[in-house]
Amino acid sequence: MPIPSSPRRWTHACGGERVSSEGFQHVKVGDIDIAYVESGQGEPLVLLHGGESHRGQFDAFRPLLGAGILAISFDQRDTGDTLNGPEPYDIVRQAADCADFLAALGFERAHVMGVSYGGAIAMHLAIHYPQRVASLILSGATPSWTMTESLGDRIVAMGPDARAQFALDLLLTPEGQANDPQLVADTKRAPRGRPVDADARRMTAIQNHDCTARLHEITAPTLVLHGAQDPIVRAQVAELMASEIPGARLVILPRTRHGITFEAREQAARLARDFVLSHAVGTVSTGNGG
Repeated sequence: MPIPSSPRRWTHACGGERVSSEGFQHVKVGDIDIAYVESGQGEPLVLLHGGESHRGQFDAFRPLLGAGILAISFDQRDTGDTLNGPEPYDIVRQAADCADFLAALGFERAHVMGVSYGGAIAMHLAIHYPQRVASLILSGATPSWTMTESLGDRIVAMGPDARAQFALDLLLTPEGQANDPQLVADTKRAPRGRPVDADARRMTAIQNHDCTARLHEITAPTLVLHGAQDPIVRAQVAELMASEIPGARLVILPRTRHGITFEAREQAARLARDFVLSHAVGTVSTGNGG
């Protein structure tokens, strides 16, 4: 689904050095060049965006995290200003991207918040690279694609305007749309822009995502945030995740759909901030970052 604040393109790579360009930075990580933004100082919190989004999803969210948080959001493969080749990948590969990204920036560990598709990446990161995750926040996430509501047939039959409104209805309640007309207007205006082959790679990755049987392996302190009226991932899925992840805390936000970081951004930011600071480890850095 389209979201506003589409990032601008950059056209050059610079090896392993971080270079500020057009308001963001980029870093060479394995076979890809990752574009990212960061703000604040303190406990590193990596924000992983949703499937149809990009790093700009958190532009209004990051400032609400307040003092003591270094908020970092980056463009995943086939998204925004990150450059990668045409090879297929899965969610585990994207979790490895995140682990390598942290290493490239010089962080041994960081707090991780994954939203929707980003939540899948975050779970696999916590399972496959537990040493990298200081704490885990899952928002609108599912441990398996099979637990999402089937919406594809309805979307395919829609024209652009109807599809934009449908996307808004998935993200926001009618009250949320009425309270944020600028977000509604920006979302309807935002072009998709992602090539068909890139969309296909991302869709294939998420459709093969299933870590349900391994949730019990997650050792990081975990907060599960979910909208009570989420039409994509039902609240019962969040309850399942919280019951399977050892010690997980579950918060169901009333009168909220899939777009928690939009519709309930102040509350979500406060919950995320408090959770991160309650599990503070200090800024653990290897000193490799710029």
